[in-house]
This record gives sequence, structure tokens and C-alpha cells, in this order.
Amino acid sequence: MEKRLVINADDFGLCEGVNKGIVQAYKKGVLTSASIMVNMPASEQAAGLARKTAGFGIGVHLNLTEGRPISEAACVGCLVDGAGYFAYSPGKLAFRSLVSSDVRVAVEAELTEQVKWVVQRGTNPTHLDSHKHVHSFPAIFSIVCRIARRFNIGAIRYSYEPKYVCQVPFPLTDADGRARARRVRLMTKVNRMQNADFFKADALFGVAHTGKIGVNFLKAVSLYGTAATAELMTHPGLMYDIDGEKTRLVRQREAELAALCNQKVKQYFEDAGVKLVHYGELR
Repeated sequence: MEKRLVINADDFGLCEGVNKGIVQAYKKGVLTSASIMVNMPASEQAAGLARKTAGFGIGVHLNLTEGRPISEAACVGCLVDGAGYFAYSPGKLAFRSLVSSDVRVAVEAELTEQVKWVVQRGTNPTHLDSHKHVHSFPAIFSIVCRIARRFNIGAIRYSYEPKYVCQVPFPLTDADGRARARRVRLMTKVNRMQNADFFKADALFGVAHTGKIGVNFLKAVSLYGTAATAELMTHPGLMYDIDGEKTRLVRQREAELAALCNQKVKQYFEDAGVKLVHYGELR
């Protein structure tokens, strides 16, 4: 049975260097998809590149924890601090979205505007995913499903990373990565019980190894990933203009870019019979 893999780059729009690296990983490597982070400095450039890059799957990287909201709705005020920036850490946002209906209303208003922003710039998103996995928070996931229906978006990232990814023969990762994968895996189990209609993949790779994806990890995915359809989450880019205060991934982005463009990696996937696709091709 042929296996299918979406290789997505998060943070499209973060800065010019990330944008250039993502397009390079698509044109010269195995990347098939990217998701735009619409409230970042280079988002307009990313949208323009998306329109010009034929065959590239483009999603929306929903964001509620970094930068400023784009919605002008008054209700969004409960999400920001005195300077107008998103106020909550992922943990606080997960809790607040559970206990506060005002926060849920604000989240829906803001995320709707983020998706609309991409559509208004000439792209029909192939899927929705998110920064810091916020779309997987149980109270937010149902909101994201409503937005996907409204904009006729067929897929939402299924953030379930199998436990075997943290075991040999996959490269070892650290305790923080394993704990992050466990938390996201638990939330995703709840998401599946709520609504599995938008899950087009059976697994996600790259959660525990965020910032540590190299040739050996990609080879392990090609050889030992057992899901018939999966997504690989990556963060490639060039680091020359990355603001280290906005992301913990700086030098790692160039390492991921080099791995995605490594010709051995392309051969690994071909030899393993893995078809590289984007979400728009998973109907």
C-alpha cells in the first residue's frame, strides 16, 4: 500500500528569511506545503509567494499567542495586554478558553479574520494548523471546525504523534519534547471524539523533535512511519533576519532547510514508496 505524506512548513510570513527558506525547500527539496502566520511582518510577502508558486499547498497557521491580533472587533480586547499584544501563554489560553465564554467569542472573531485575510489575498487554504498547537485546545478546536466549514476548508491538522516516534530507531529527543508530544496527543484524542470530519491524516511527525529535524529523522519517517497518511511538521528558513525574541528556533531553521533539500532524503522517500502530497490532494 502506498503511503502519503504532507511535509508542511509552519511560520510562513514570520520574516523574509523564513519565507525564502520555505520556498527554497519546496522548489529544491521535499517540502509540499506551508501555513501562513498572517500577523507577522512578512505575511504579505508570504501571500504573494503563495500566489506565484504553482502546486504549493497553503494553509493558515492560526495564532493566538504571538504578536498582535488582526481583528478590530471590540471583543478581542480580552485577549491582549495594555500594549495590544496577545497576552496569554499557551497554558493560560487553554485554561481561559475553557472557563470564559468571552474568550471563546474573541477567539472565534480573531481566527475568522486570520483565515479571511488569506482568502482575500487570492489563496484558498488547503488546511488549518496553529502556532503552539492552540487549535488542539479542546475548547478552541470546536471553533476551528466551525471556521473550516464556513470557508470550505477540508482539513485540520491532526496533531497526534505516535509514541514510537520517541523510541529507537527514531533519533532520541529530550524530555521536554516527549512531554510536549504527550500533552498534544492527549488533547488530540479529545478532538477526535468531538469531531473527526476534518482529519485527513492518521498521524503527525515532528512534535517531540521540533527544532531537531535532520536527515536521520527524515530517513526514520520514510522507513518506520507506519501511518498510511501522515503529516510532517517542519520549520525551515534562513536565519539572517529572524528575531530571536519571537521564536526559539533560529539556527535550527537552516539545519532543517538543509535536510529538506538533501538529495538523499528525496531518495529515501522514493525508495520507501512514500508519495509526497499537500492537503489539497487528500480528498
